[in-house]
Amino acid sequence: MPTTTPPEVSHRIILAGREIAYQLRRSRRRTIGLGIDQRGLRVGAPSRARLGDIEQLIRQHGQWVLDKLDHWQRQPAPAALEVGNGTLISVAGTLLTVGIDPQRARGYVIDRSLRQIWLNARQPPATALQAALRDQARLHFAERLAHYAARLDLPPPPLRLSSARTRWGSCNHRGHIALNWRLILMPPRVIDYVVAHELAHIREMNHSPRFWSVVEQLCPEWRALRQELKQVALALPVF
Repeated sequence: MPTTTPPEVSHRIILAGREIAYQLRRSRRRTIGLGIDQRGLRVGAPSRARLGDIEQLIRQHGQWVLDKLDHWQRQPAPAALEVGNGTLISVAGTLLTVGIDPQRARGYVIDRSLRQIWLNARQPPATALQAALRDQARLHFAERLAHYAARLDLPPPPLRLSSARTRWGSCNHRGHIALNWRLILMPPRVIDYVVAHELAHIREMNHSPRFWSVVEQLCPEWRALRQELKQVALALPVF
């Protein structure tokens, strides 16, 4: 998922009599790619690709696009997580029970049993929990990046946490990696897949067969985990 964050441009196209909005992002990629999620249709294209060629490809896959859009529209919106005493939250595969500590003015603590997280009482519970999760995400991601970077004979790359709703990671041309803090709510094996994916981009800044061979070197079960990522993402709590 390499990126220098090129802008997305809104377009519209008619498919089977329906007007469909889509977001177009141009980059140094070699092929045109279509993706659909709860945000709608998103198209990635080479910088010099003609808009006519891009829309011809969309029309060739028109029924698939319409079916996928309808599928996402049928998905129920996830309910917001109500955070308080007794709330359960999974952190990198460990189920923690939330507690509000009236004596704690700031920060948080995870007890030695790794089964309880105590939040401070000075912040709204959801705000305090998100701050704690971001902290845990940075620690966990840094450790996994170091682990997999060593397998590629690379130094641990700079890490930044992101807050994108559906983009789980990115790697820019300088080898700096951004990981979505919400990944910390997913199983460790899924986190490792995303980490391996982004590190592989330091070797191959594309999605070529050589790129996927690097991913497979680090994560042999990447195909199954890529599908699991999509499923787990649907069930993540909303703050």
